[in-house]
Amino acid sequence: MKPIWIVDDDQSIRFVLEKALLREGLPTRSFTNPREVMKALEAEGDSDGPQVLVSDIRMPGGSGLDLLTAIKQRMPGLPVIIMTAFSDLDSAVSAFQSGAFEYLPKPFDLPKAVELIRRAVGESQREDVAEEKMADAPEMLGQAPAMQDVFRGIGRLAQSHVTVLITGESGSGKELVAHALHKHSPRANQPFVAINTAAIPKDLLESELFGHERGAFTGAQASRRGRFEQADGGTLFLDEIGDMPFDLQTRLLRVLSDGHFYRVGGHSAVKANVRVIAATHQDLEQRVKEGIFREDLYHRLNVIRLRLPALRERREDVPVLARYFLQRSAQQLGVEPKRMADAALERLGQFQFPGNVRQLENICHWLTVMAPTQTIEVKDLPPEVLGLSGAASAAPAAFTALSSGVGGGLAETALGQSEPSQFAPGSLAGHDRPVHAQNLASPFDAAMVNPGAMGWEPGLEQEALALLKAGRTDVWDALTRRFETSLIQAALATTRGRRIEAAQKLGIGRNTITRKIQELGLDEA
Repeated sequence: MKPIWIVDDDQSIRFVLEKALLREGLPTRSFTNPREVMKALEAEGDSDGPQVLVSDIRMPGGSGLDLLTAIKQRMPGLPVIIMTAFSDLDSAVSAFQSGAFEYLPKPFDLPKAVELIRRAVGESQREDVAEEKMADAPEMLGQAPAMQDVFRGIGRLAQSHVTVLITGESGSGKELVAHALHKHSPRANQPFVAINTAAIPKDLLESELFGHERGAFTGAQASRRGRFEQADGGTLFLDEIGDMPFDLQTRLLRVLSDGHFYRVGGHSAVKANVRVIAATHQDLEQRVKEGIFREDLYHRLNVIRLRLPALRERREDVPVLARYFLQRSAQQLGVEPKRMADAALERLGQFQFPGNVRQLENICHWLTVMAPTQTIEVKDLPPEVLGLSGAASAAPAAFTALSSGVGGGLAETALGQSEPSQFAPGSLAGHDRPVHAQNLASPFDAAMVNPGAMGWEPGLEQEALALLKAGRTDVWDALTRRFETSLIQAALATTRGRRIEAAQKLGIGRNTITRKIQELGLDEA
């Protein structure tokens, strides 16, 4: 095992940590200043570097923060623990934002310091394995038997031109499967064109699919090619085909039969050589029975069917997907990737994920901003994962609003889609359903998420009345704690976790927000 490197000009600090870590079976190596550390790395190379680096901030031979920056450039996955006196707390917070694993205030409790270093060692070892796995990340991630069946199906179908119907719940990654089928097919160098047939108004969908001639309708000032023509020679992906209007199903059937169609307002048949891949979360057989979907079109589409499993059917894939999304989200936000403790991963794996991979992606976005430390513990997980009553998914939904446009296509690379989240209860950042107060834990929580509905004060009053009627005697402290937590988390979300900037936005001091975060348990390890 590689040693723990300790950097401090105080000999007593080095001595105490060395002895404590050696008793735990952890080898150590000590340095008095950052220059010595960099010389050792230059002489021995990164491969012989530390397992974990523990460094003071203020030393005669250089700054611990400068050392942190230099180390992160060379060894981005190395956990760095910054030791700091209380007067350096703001610097420590800055270090935390620069990628420090954690900071250790002086004077520190020795058993807690050893526990923190042990946690960093475990994280370092797990990250080493994760980096090996993610170094050449495949286009699709999944080790579960159900996903291996999907991969085998893609392999068998890739060289074929046959029509494929992909079924699976919303958010499970149907478009990514379509991309893979196209990428590994003889049509790979030709266009891949996708259209969500449920997202386009009925009056426009026909023109989107088949194009239109100039003057075909009001506003058609020029001829326009439709998706079939755009995909000529390549692949056309028809998402949510089960929601296509019934009268357009007839036109689609004709194209699938002979490859010919007419533009809207056109009189000449257009020929398109297109491989059609369709997808739906609907039960097409049931919709055929109900007369909503044409039976002949169903049989035309259902030549080969690939069923994509829900995330709850392949729980063993949750850890690798979570690490992937945390890394990608951090990359998009320009911050150090956060790590998930084993207990948090286990708890996350127990969640049902009604929104599938897309929901996992949103949760990881939320955690990247909202988790108070670099290591995500169980208590940092959002309310719906922890099973808090009626919490729905307000926290990740709110984060989606705050981070609109950030990492919107992450799930497309790891079995997800960029459509609006189906699991979120709210219409923030482009979702088309409003936040419903009844989905949240209390009138107060509902008002905090959707204050425009009735203002947050009536919700607070209702919550206070409910607690008072229940005989609670800690109403002031309980509601104040929740109110302050909401304010701080909202401010941290808008500043992407930068505490000093969040304090400025809230109009409080830097020491105040640090003290409040500690009092509220928002940065507990």
